Amino acid sequence: MGDHHMGKRPTSHDVARRAGVSQTTVSFVFTGRSGISPATRERVLAAAAELNYRPNLAARSMRTHRTGRLAVVIPVSGLNLFPVLEGAAATARDAGYVVEVISLSSSPEERADDLASVAESGEYEGILSFTPIRAPQPTSTDSAPVLLSLSEFDENMHATGAFSDARPVAEMMERLAEIGHRRFLHIAGPPDYPAAVARRDAYLATIDRLGLESVGVAGGDWSGVTANRSVQALPDDTPPLAIIAANDVLAAGAIRGAVSRGWTVPGDVSVTGWDDLTMSAHFIPSLTTVFQDRQRLGSSSMQRLLAAIRGTEPPAQEEALQKVVWRESVAPPRAR
Repeated sequence: MGDHHMGKRPTSHDVARRAGVSQTTVSFVFTGRSGISPATRERVLAAAAELNYRPNLAARSMRTHRTGRLAVVIPVSGLNLFPVLEGAAATARDAGYVVEVISLSSSPEERADDLASVAESGEYEGILSFTPIRAPQPTSTDSAPVLLSLSEFDENMHATGAFSDARPVAEMMERLAEIGHRRFLHIAGPPDYPAAVARRDAYLATIDRLGLESVGVAGGDWSGVTANRSVQALPDDTPPLAIIAANDVLAAGAIRGAVSRGWTVPGDVSVTGWDDLTMSAHFIPSLTTVFQDRQRLGSSSMQRLLAAIRGTEPPAQEEALQKVVWRESVAPPRAR
């Protein structure tokens, strides 16, 4: 690539030459100093990308009192967030940062203290939280890290943001109605999960809007056994039926209940889930479900923190983090 020799690590001098700016400008772009025009910033970032330049964090932090480290804080109950954290960490790494994940106490009072000690440690330039937390009062302003507190999850790590959007329920039911289903059952999740409540509400609203028949809302926990029992309890003449389950485990229980009654899936009964668990593609039948792009949620959240640290325009909110995956568990109802 032009004058860049393989094997030698590109320097900020190489980036400055390629972008046609001074070395100081390059360093300002990477340390997030304000006052650089967007066009210049773009040019420097493009040159850096072409040369595969990574800022040298140790040298940088000596000059600017920056640490090159970011913290992601999560409540202890949030350790199921691996894909979200992976997405966040990869994005930070690409921007030249190291990320540490810090778990906060499960009690909200202690959590505020935990957060204050992370903020005051002077070790982090930015702190990202996926749950709303109160910002601690900084003791000294120059070392106070940028805190970005999102509302993607509540303090029990139940989804409240992008992942509680239940529009895919309506999309699945519309398709089922188009292919001939008129009778539906919803197997709901627990009422203390905002996403489960949103899916139930979307189910009921879609029944009304499309003039469909609902044989009820069953369930109320995340147990496949409960889902199985709900299907076992239906009258013999219930099929043809479409079952909208609040997640894949409930869908699996529902399929088991239907098959054990001699009902075919699909055919007599169509079933949809939610989460796209790894197993769901391998069920018999493979399960129609909703994929949630947790990595992209993590990545876009981290991009917003980076923008706040650099004082640049935050990226647009990610659209379409969820999509319906159509598989074998859905088909036109068989005439009985």
